[in-house]
Amino acid sequence: MSRNSAYDLSGKTALVTGASRGIGAAIAKALGDAGATVVAHYGSDKEGAQGSLRGVPEERKVFIGCDLSVPGSARELWKNAISVVGKIDILVNNAAVNIETPLEGSHEQWDSGWEATMQVNVLEPASLVREAVAHFLPNGGGVLISMSSWSGQKGSSLPSLSAYAASKAAVKAFTQTIATSYAKEGVLAYIIAPGIVKTRMSELAAVIRGGEEKMKSSLVLGELVTPDELGNLAVFLASGKCRHLTGATLDVNGASYIR
Repeated sequence: MSRNSAYDLSGKTALVTGASRGIGAAIAKALGDAGATVVAHYGSDKEGAQGSLRGVPEERKVFIGCDLSVPGSARELWKNAISVVGKIDILVNNAAVNIETPLEGSHEQWDSGWEATMQVNVLEPASLVREAVAHFLPNGGGVLISMSSWSGQKGSSLPSLSAYAASKAAVKAFTQTIATSYAKEGVLAYIIAPGIVKTRMSELAAVIRGGEEKMKSSLVLGELVTPDELGNLAVFLASGKCRHLTGATLDVNGASYIR
């Protein structure tokens, strides 16, 4: 097997949302390198999504654009994906926005920030899971991986990111509900809760925290999580090699937050 992975996902198809950059790009690449056919969702950056799967054979990659801030868009995304690949075995709900909602901001900023955050981070991902479960059940099961965050477990240390933290807590609870309800039908559902990951989104956090070096100094390992590490974890979970992990939340933060 000439793949850069200890797990062979040949014959499997994965839909990854937010595959243009950061965590989503790393997960899409890792799944593709493990042999899976990857449906890479992007919002507006198609070139980024294409770049994430550079090196994956053309017959094993599909790119679908979809604006998840539009109500009902996730259902359309799923429909379009199925029309191309026929069957999906793995769903990775990764796409998210991180909008500041400061308590001292205007009413308009607060309302619009919370509405947009919940639409993209919770409502559309939940609809996508609903479509996936309906598809998995008659097909012998499937794997669902939801990207949460350590802020969804302990709250954010930044009050301006309260909506983001709340959305990631909702993602966790919903995924756990799916895991509990459909395990016997072969639906395996996992939550990945990273700490601070080296992505463009972390640059915002760095500014708020006084710079990247100051931010890293507060971490036990003194370094940010790499997207590639999360990609490798997603491949392991997608392989189904440890079914009894279903329902688990995997904390990836270098011991900076231990529950």
